[in-house]
Amino acid sequence: MKNVKWYTWLAGSLLTALVVLGLISAIRKEAHRTVGHPNILVHVDGAEALLNEHELKERLIEGKIYQPDAHFEQLNLLMVERRVQQMEEVKMVRVYKNLGGMWFIEVWLRKPIARLFAENGSSVYLDSDGQTIAVNNLHTAHVLVISGAFNEPLSRIKVSDFINNDSLKNIRKIDDCYRISNYVCNDPLFNPLIGQVYLEKDGSFVLIPLVGDQRIVFGSAYSDSQVEDKFKRLRIFYEEGIPYKGWKKYSEINVKYDGQIVCKRRDNSPE
Repeated sequence: MKNVKWYTWLAGSLLTALVVLGLISAIRKEAHRTVGHPNILVHVDGAEALLNEHELKERLIEGKIYQPDAHFEQLNLLMVERRVQQMEEVKMVRVYKNLGGMWFIEVWLRKPIARLFAENGSSVYLDSDGQTIAVNNLHTAHVLVISGAFNEPLSRIKVSDFINNDSLKNIRKIDDCYRISNYVCNDPLFNPLIGQVYLEKDGSFVLIPLVGDQRIVFGSAYSDSQVEDKFKRLRIFYEEGIPYKGWKKYSEINVKYDGQIVCKRRDNSPE
């Protein structure tokens, strides 16, 4: 009986040693395997993608973050992940590899909801989280256009950093732009209707519809509740006033003042 136990222990030990040696051999073989190119999967929220698989790969190669002819022991997956996360178009990223000699980059892109044009000619996209995205010549997102009296820096901005800061929100207009564009983007009536937003020098916003040639005097957008209230009044006009009066009846719709909808006829007489 003792011999049987001894042989069983010996067989188990040998099997364990073989497994360990096999793993060590596989790990060494994997470390010396050529990296090649990653398998890249890009998730897009909506139809507007500002970055594709080829561009992502080229950026990493040009930045010398990885080289296809290098070995896996030279590949720093954490560095790759950090570099991809730094790209303005990227919201989230996951980088990993398997023992079959394949590695993967999976990214989730930010969703642009508006494009801002400053007076100095600079331009950025504003995403659904209130963060700016640099514009490149390879992609154009068909989103709400916001222009006018912008003279503040627009690059690398997170609206969340100052949207609740009273000392900043009184001098920055990008948070107001975010409130308006975010509401328009998520509303089934106004998303296809409003094509452009213009910022007047006095800080007042004017909305330009894609249908009809009215101008909508929106006024300020200091809070979510103020923006929601103004769009509710505007909705009443479009759902109840337009079907009765027609698109050509008015030249201006004004929801600037609390609790009011003031419409101006084509002959400039108010109604």
